[in-house]
Amino acid sequence: MSEDKIKVLLGDVEPTACVSEVYNDEVCRFADDLSKWLRKDRNALSFPDLMAVSFWCRKGNIEKMRNEFDDGKIHIGRGLIFHITPSNVPVNFIFSYFFGLLSGNSNIVRVPSKEFPQVDILCTAVKEILENDDYINIRKSTRFVTYERDKEINDYYSGICDGRVIWGGDNTIKALRESPIKPKAVEVVFADRYSFGVIQSERVVSASDEEITSLAHGFYNDTYLMDQNACSTPHCIFWLGNQVREASEIFWGAVKKEEEKYSLEPIKSVDKYTDLCHIAMERDDIAEINTYGNFLYVVGLKKIPSDMESIRGRYGMFFEVHIKSMDDLSMFITERSQTMIYYGVEKNELNDFIKKNNLKGVDRIVPFGNALDIGVIWDGYDIIRSLSRVIGIR
Repeated sequence: MSEDKIKVLLGDVEPTACVSEVYNDEVCRFADDLSKWLRKDRNALSFPDLMAVSFWCRKGNIEKMRNEFDDGKIHIGRGLIFHITPSNVPVNFIFSYFFGLLSGNSNIVRVPSKEFPQVDILCTAVKEILENDDYINIRKSTRFVTYERDKEINDYYSGICDGRVIWGGDNTIKALRESPIKPKAVEVVFADRYSFGVIQSERVVSASDEEITSLAHGFYNDTYLMDQNACSTPHCIFWLGNQVREASEIFWGAVKKEEEKYSLEPIKSVDKYTDLCHIAMERDDIAEINTYGNFLYVVGLKKIPSDMESIRGRYGMFFEVHIKSMDDLSMFITERSQTMIYYGVEKNELNDFIKKNNLKGVDRIVPFGNALDIGVIWDGYDIIRSLSRVIGIR
């Protein structure tokens, strides 16, 4: 393999396929040290997604996950895990890396090739922490790399790995699957997914100002923080109830007030306006379009579109539809549907909806503000168990 095509960001040598017990103490301490480092770094403090990483890998959360995982059996890593992470979400690679670490594996991680300050900060943090000889085992088993699309490199890393984790669209997954893995190697694939929200209109109308502000802030975090690029970001809001127009005005008006938190560069504004023009010209199911300055566009649709999973916005463009009941959604939910965020809908209604309709899709149902909360259960996978093996003793 031609090494000059690869830029090594971290890891002096290629890691060996060493394994350890799942949630071993060294990894858990390392995660907490990263959390502390990020919370102390001035540059990191200015990025909400890095603060989310810090919150996720703090000691309390890791211990909680370890306790929930414990089933009294012996779980050991599989060896070397090759991670291919998305180019448009700057912090995803660190979560994937920790999934590999926590499941007891060595890791080669292909990080985004796009320039993100968050990537630089995370790489600096991990490198500094791993200089501590307390983490010599993790240091020897870690490598972060970046490279342009290259089948030779994919072939090499895929051929030596004991597990492969792919985050990306259908074309990325198809291309990677042209690079074979070992017969016993496992593969965990996080494909392109679609997410949406459901709101009960009467609950919005009767909510206090504080509740509406909290709802809008949660929605801002779910969407604008990643420019709507995350697979769990909702693109369409489905309204329930008989006070939809009033509730919609209240909700979107509150979202508009989040504007000062968002950096809308000129290129984003132009791209979003261009998207809106194309939608206005090409769709015949638009009921109305409401704009709240350059910050927010809301496209109202007459009915649930047959191509629901293709209606996507970016940089603050959303769709909305009035539905009679949750059941109206069932025929449009497919295996590509991932996260449903909700407000004002009771949990027993959600349970009944899932059980009654035997849905092929929707792996997560979470309240507004929790769409980006990644966990070890993701896209229907129990990731730690998928990347480790169980040793049976009788």
